[in-house]
Amino acid sequence: MNTLTDNSLMLRVKSGDLDKMGLLFERYNRPLFGFFYHMTHKSDLSEDLVQNVFYRMLKYRHTFTGDGEFRTWMYHLARNVLNDSVKQNRSFNFYDVNEVADRLGGGMPADENLERQQDKDFLHEAMGALSPEYREVLILSRFQEMKYDEIAKVLNINEGTVKVRVHRALGELKKRFFTNERR
Repeated sequence: MNTLTDNSLMLRVKSGDLDKMGLLFERYNRPLFGFFYHMTHKSDLSEDLVQNVFYRMLKYRHTFTGDGEFRTWMYHLARNVLNDSVKQNRSFNFYDVNEVADRLGGGMPADENLERQQDKDFLHEAMGALSPEYREVLILSRFQEMKYDEIAKVLNINEGTVKVRVHRALGELKKRFFTNERR
């Protein structure tokens, strides 16, 4: 079976075959949700933002040329959707550690679960304390498994800058994580 590439699917959507958007949704709704959830730690908001990205893909399908990678174009839209959401709600609190803690569950011994929950809480606090630009490069590189050159295209910066930001973000995260853990 010949599997269509993301670019060819989006080009078909652009030419009016809107049913192909369903395949793109199947491929990318979870990664986009993960991106938004790692940025906001709010499930409901993340779901809404994913829907907004796919709405914008349809609305701005005429801007997709097929020259670059679909994923890069999609993450440009995702960043714009997130930025618009932040602008609409200036009192927006990206990281709600209590919501994260409520979602952590059992299935393991209580002391191990507590230790694991504390580690996750410390990590989430440390991620939340990072600047948005550091948090974003970590999420794209570590959670979305994007290559540095892809991230550079999404963020509109050079690859060297991406490498520096990732290095500095990891250093800052490590420092904040181990500072929290010692409290």
